[in-house]
Amino acid sequence: MTRTDNRPGRAKPVVAVFGAYGHTARFVTAELLERGWTPVLSGRDAAKLEAAATAHPGVEWRVASADDQASLDRAIAGAGAVINCAGPFSDTAPPMIEAALRAGIHYLDVTGEALVAMGTFETYRDDPRVKEAGIVVAPVMAFYGALGDLLATAAMGDWPAADEISIAVALDSWHPTRGTLLAGERRAGRRVVFADHHLRVLAGDEPPPRSTWTFPDPFGPQEVVGQFSTTDVVTVSQHLDTARIDAYLNLTPLKDLGDPETKGPQAAGPDGRSAQVFLVEVVVRRGYEHRRAAALGRDIYAVTAPIVVEATERILTGRVRATGTATAGELLDPENFLRSLPLDDLMLPTG
Repeated sequence: MTRTDNRPGRAKPVVAVFGAYGHTARFVTAELLERGWTPVLSGRDAAKLEAAATAHPGVEWRVASADDQASLDRAIAGAGAVINCAGPFSDTAPPMIEAALRAGIHYLDVTGEALVAMGTFETYRDDPRVKEAGIVVAPVMAFYGALGDLLATAAMGDWPAADEISIAVALDSWHPTRGTLLAGERRAGRRVVFADHHLRVLAGDEPPPRSTWTFPDPFGPQEVVGQFSTTDVVTVSQHLDTARIDAYLNLTPLKDLGDPETKGPQAAGPDGRSAQVFLVEVVVRRGYEHRRAAALGRDIYAVTAPIVVEATERILTGRVRATGTATAGELLDPENFLRSLPLDDLMLPTG
């Protein structure tokens, strides 16, 4: 049984944040506090953890390491859910999910690692322990993995199946975090693709195709790389019936990823968000019919916080469509959820 108690007059459940001193995790902690939740911060580096906690006087912190089962159990004791922000997620996701199962609490993470997402769904999708615990295991609840999935689900609408789903991402820049760079090194060029109704992994020595994509304003026509190995390919393939999923990324941000002098995201204001602009467009095709959905916003790392915290809040308050191991599109009402996010523009299909 979970530890969630939502009876009137009861305090909101505690939410544990693992890897709490990372860049994205700081936004997650601030978002939880702004909404009135009580975060408990955890991670393996005591000095960094204490420094992160000092920004929020009174917030509890607990040292924990992914390779120490007992410490993970202590880190999430008394929580209703845990949000895993600690990469590399290939190291942290499996032990933290196991800890959540032992505690009977919900698990969410913000990984952008497609191979890790594949492994999580393969391992826990049909794990009877998840169902028996009555919990939600929600990996990739972030900019990558959730936003495209929600847009695709909204665009799919009442169609039972589609011939093809295309997900195109445009960024005006990308000053990656250290975690993003480490994840890229581990991926070693391998790409997750979906064709003929199957996910597969392409070797790193196969060059990705290039083409062009005409985005809505403010991006317009852009050169793009195809077979972009985004977690959206994994999440969409879990529940939408389509033969093919194509993912694209414009070339501009790839220059930043390859820059050895990159300094990571830089705050452009008091809220800590960078000036980075993103646009995600999804096109669902059935025969000659097309449906489109798109979202425009700022800072792919910062926007992850309202995505994962809003999802956590809805899970803990019973406003989801499923339990078990599931994607954002399966768990959440896509249009309602997308409209709750701090986006600069949102385009959804009508009718």
